[in-house]
Amino acid sequence: MPRMNTTTQIFLSGIAALALSVGTASAQDCTPKHQFTTVEAGTLTVAVTTYVPHSFVDHSGNMKGIDGDIATEFAKRQCLKVKAIAVDPAAAIQYVLSGQADITTGDWYRTVERAKVMSLSTPLYTDQMGIYSKEGFKNVTDLESKQVGTVQGYLWVADLKAMLGGSLKLYPNSVNLRQDLNSGRIDVAVDGYSTGVVAEQQGALGDVKVNVAAPDDRVKATREAAQAAFPYSLNAKELGAALDASIAEMHADGTIVAILKSYGLDGTAADTGVPRLVE
Repeated sequence: MPRMNTTTQIFLSGIAALALSVGTASAQDCTPKHQFTTVEAGTLTVAVTTYVPHSFVDHSGNMKGIDGDIATEFAKRQCLKVKAIAVDPAAAIQYVLSGQADITTGDWYRTVERAKVMSLSTPLYTDQMGIYSKEGFKNVTDLESKQVGTVQGYLWVADLKAMLGGSLKLYPNSVNLRQDLNSGRIDVAVDGYSTGVVAEQQGALGDVKVNVAAPDDRVKATREAAQAAFPYSLNAKELGAALDASIAEMHADGTIVAILKSYGLDGTAADTGVPRLVE
């Protein structure tokens, strides 16, 4: 996905080149708190990737997902309409860099490399490590003496490898990982919590339960999970200031927790800690 790790992408049909506009409050009854320019005056243009539950366009043509709902709320508070353009994940960043979109959605990590070429908003939420098991495990300790699988590229892979050695099996994607878990070829899977919640809701996990991994000093990602943000242009400093201020307000008034819960998550991902970048 557009983040620094490999994970399952869930594509919805009929969105390859979809564009839409969502109206917000009219100028007569809305006063923006911040002044900034956008690609299109009076409009927030969003490059929308498909990565459920974070970012997608639904069957009715509406921008949805955790990121999408936060972006829509930001636009509403700034008296902007939303123009959402469905794009391939590989093209989303270029849409912002080339000035075709103001921001992009899709659980984009705040990384050192990404911050060299574009600005990143203050954290929206964290991408939590999930433990998948029939027993309902929640602790890293539960992985000991088990056959464990995870997806290549995640932040926790190196720490789990050091802890589990040959008992850890790496997979190219979440589909193969879950197939082996369901068939009993591994005992436990470690994958993103949010995508596991979606799989649970769709009945794709059977009797497997998904839980957020409890903090454990041996696996840094359980204590400092990667933070998601809205990428935007290095030159759009006023937009960035408005994004950061509005996101802070949404954390303070409970909006982001409510959005996370509306997608079946427990809301704890809203506790992001101080902004940080991951390698």
